[in-house]
Amino acid sequence: MKNKFSDKTIIVTGGARGIGHGIASAFAEAGAHVIICSRSAPEAFAPDIAERISHISLDIRAPEAAQQLVDFAIEETGRLDCLINNAGGGPPVASAGASPRLTESVIKLNLLAPIYLSQAAYNTMRAKNINGSIVNISSVSATRSSPGSVAYGAAKAGLLNVTTSLAMEWAPDVRVNAVIVGLVETDASQDHYGGKKGMEYLASQLPMQRMGRPSDIAKACLFLADPDSEYVSGACLEVFGGGEPPSFLRITSDASKLGS
Repeated sequence: MKNKFSDKTIIVTGGARGIGHGIASAFAEAGAHVIICSRSAPEAFAPDIAERISHISLDIRAPEAAQQLVDFAIEETGRLDCLINNAGGGPPVASAGASPRLTESVIKLNLLAPIYLSQAAYNTMRAKNINGSIVNISSVSATRSSPGSVAYGAAKAGLLNVTTSLAMEWAPDVRVNAVIVGLVETDASQDHYGGKKGMEYLASQLPMQRMGRPSDIAKACLFLADPDSEYVSGACLEVFGGGEPPSFLRITSDASKLGS
């Protein structure tokens, strides 16, 4: 894969840390010029790839930020080959008490921003006669119930529909795909999942006996963005190591023990 993207420009939103940082690093290692955006300064990249990564400070929830980001990519490299809509997230909150402001913010970040960015990227790619691609980073929250994160789950589910709809509407000019991400270990994971012991327990309950890594998601993005994957569009690729064990297995097991 090294140097396979040497003449390509890739935008990775939220590329400053976590999964986005891993995706940006993988594309830079493959030779691409990577444009990342975030509201804060990015974590350091490896010295051998840092010169191929450009950063712009933007809040992509603002509709005008989409065109600003794409314009920055064109100013830096003169082209745009792939957009990775990675930025996302949302704090857990009881649904009955979620404020309209929080709900709107989560929807803007996880659904509206990717739509605006995809529009800006598509129009630029077509203006430059580039048959590029868009990769949307979704979540298992899109495909199962998400109590405590309703707006986030709904937005990520909507993003899957955006993916399949745009793949049909924009073919054959621009391919659009999604990655459905499971539990991934990042620097922020320990605080979220109860520290080292919590992480170890969580990993032991998963089919692959480990959480995902940013590099796992990055490899999926490399595949989907690869021009050789020219017939892959509208795909929603699950990268979750076999999935989350369904709770009914534990419930039925516990119920059977009660009757013995």
